[in-house]
Amino acid sequence: MHNRRTVLAALAGAASLALTSTACGQNGEGDSEDSPGDRTVGLAMPTRTSERWLTDGKSLVQSLKDRKYKSKLVYGDDNPKVQISQIQNLIKQGVDALIIASIDAKSLDGVLQTAADADIPVIAYDRLILGTKNVDYYVSFDNEMVGRLEAHHIIEKLGLEDGKGPFTIELFAGSPDDNNTKYFFDGSMALLEPFLAGKQLVVPSGQTALDKITTLRWDGPTAQKRMSGILGQWYRGKRLDAVLSPYDGISRGILSALKSDGYGSAGKPLPVITGQDAELASIRSIIAGQQSQTVYKDVRLLARAAAEMVDDILNGRTPYLDSSTDYNNGTKDVPAVLLQPVSIDKANYDVLVRDGYFTEDELK
Repeated sequence: MHNRRTVLAALAGAASLALTSTACGQNGEGDSEDSPGDRTVGLAMPTRTSERWLTDGKSLVQSLKDRKYKSKLVYGDDNPKVQISQIQNLIKQGVDALIIASIDAKSLDGVLQTAADADIPVIAYDRLILGTKNVDYYVSFDNEMVGRLEAHHIIEKLGLEDGKGPFTIELFAGSPDDNNTKYFFDGSMALLEPFLAGKQLVVPSGQTALDKITTLRWDGPTAQKRMSGILGQWYRGKRLDAVLSPYDGISRGILSALKSDGYGSAGKPLPVITGQDAELASIRSIIAGQQSQTVYKDVRLLARAAAEMVDDILNGRTPYLDSSTDYNNGTKDVPAVLLQPVSIDKANYDVLVRDGYFTEDELK
């Protein structure tokens, strides 16, 4: 336990906490004025180009505000060096804790040593921070389960367990510098590998190793370019039946390439395409019969879990944990809280409306 936490725990009963929080400014940073007794949490998010991360930022600010914490929210805009500089600034500003969704999971050891020297606890948010002892906890969804849900959808839609096939499939993975990429892939392969080994699923491109199928920064146009190349080289006179995609933005890029190749007609139907994050554009695509599936991770719940963990840490309580040994960052086992994801397709997307994640009007 950090010394600062012990001091804060002793002061908790007497401190009067102001209810102030901040939003993202033009330069990607939020700011707020300090006042006596306040505790401020630094929030370092990876990008503003994804709907999901904008929702995370907003949800974290609100969840901390509900617990009477101030927040300083910054977005690194997919630049690891920018994120390091932003975290350095948050440390200089004297934040009481840091919640970090890393851009490059292996780039933060130096700046987190500075945080540790200042007795600032660090929570890795959604993405495990690698190669450092100076990360205290990890809050995420069950990432292997995400991959399993994507693979299960493909298996079910193609009827693989009924012995149907062979079918063609191509594999896409997330960013190579995001530790979650491996968990998603491993979860999917745990279910798909038997069908690949039995030739019910065939990958014409031969691109099956993780290092051959990653998509830097989870970028949709990058996935679109790769899909176009695969179609041009390996699918002349052959139809693609399924695509394992780990994220909705990648899925939409894949869809663009497929449509440009003539898919989406009665004579050339779209393949089964998975996804993740239940982004609005992809839910509309699912309703329209284009993208097949996504994995719904209610990031409002993730933000609440992170805020509750901060509150426990800063008040000298041990947070509730789901796992103490399953998430090793290469230097230590990072204690983790894991939430459960939900598979969404055309049959059950109304779950998102019932949960208040989207309105019916938004889905039209």
